[in-house]
Amino acid sequence: MRILLINGPNLNALGQRDPTLYGTMTLPEIEAAVVAGGEELDTEVVCFQSNSEGAIVDYIQEQTPNAQGIIINGGALSHYGLSLRDALSDTGLPVVEVHLSNIHARESWRQRSVTGSVAKGVIAGLGWSGYMYALDYLVTEITQGSGQ
Repeated sequence: MRILLINGPNLNALGQRDPTLYGTMTLPEIEAAVVAGGEELDTEVVCFQSNSEGAIVDYIQEQTPNAQGIIINGGALSHYGLSLRDALSDTGLPVVEVHLSNIHARESWRQRSVTGSVAKGVIAGLGWSGYMYALDYLVTEITQGSGQ
């Protein structure tokens, strides 16, 4: 099984960004943890990050024919990235959206996610652990189905 782990704008700066909101782990540390978690589940996790919506859309279109699911933290694109939303929807794959901080406890413009509407679920506010929960969910969903 192959799961895509996609991170959007500014997530490459994790570890330097406000640790009270985003924690202290860097993106490479988070990716390594998720990849290791995937190995334990006999799942290949392929990581990608870009600050450009177009590059993320291109990646999704190129990579999803060989993937079974997507974990995405679109960063700010989650709130206004309509082409990202469409690209995720067009895959037909199960998607779980992850946010390190609780977007519902932040600025009003962050409380709406245009990409979340095409996701099986949205995990927000649980820090980097949210990625691990998303991975566990997708592996279970893909291999066993949840009936939801």
